[in-house]
Amino acid sequence: MKAYPYKLDFEVRDYECDMSQIVNHAVYLHYLEHARHSFLKSRGIDYAAWAQKGIHMVVIRIEIDYIYPLRSGDKYFVGVVAERISRLRFGLTQDIYRLPDDHLILRAKVVGTALNKEGRPRLPKELEELIG
Repeated sequence: MKAYPYKLDFEVRDYECDMSQIVNHAVYLHYLEHARHSFLKSRGIDYAAWAQKGIHMVVIRIEIDYIYPLRSGDKYFVGVVAERISRLRFGLTQDIYRLPDDHLILRAKVVGTALNKEGRPRLPKELEELIG
């Protein structure tokens, strides 16, 4: 398992499971999004505050490898690692592990950018500093 600069713990709720009694594949996108927002907020980057200033963080691409299912009541964490992809793009590697056995559940790569008031890609200074 990687060393993650940020980890967020969760627990699967009953209504997130489908008829097979496993977490529905689309629900994992919510887990990943919540962890991304929480990670960025912990680093002083607030989506809502930025949106009010006309800066919009957007996802360009998500790749997900589903490895093993989660079930109702499972505890798990999402690990997040940020990196620079290009001058105008950043990446967040996000992995989900079940607790307490640290069984790999999912691997995801999220690529994003920020749009300025004119709708043009531009990474704010705070984001530049985060991704190096």
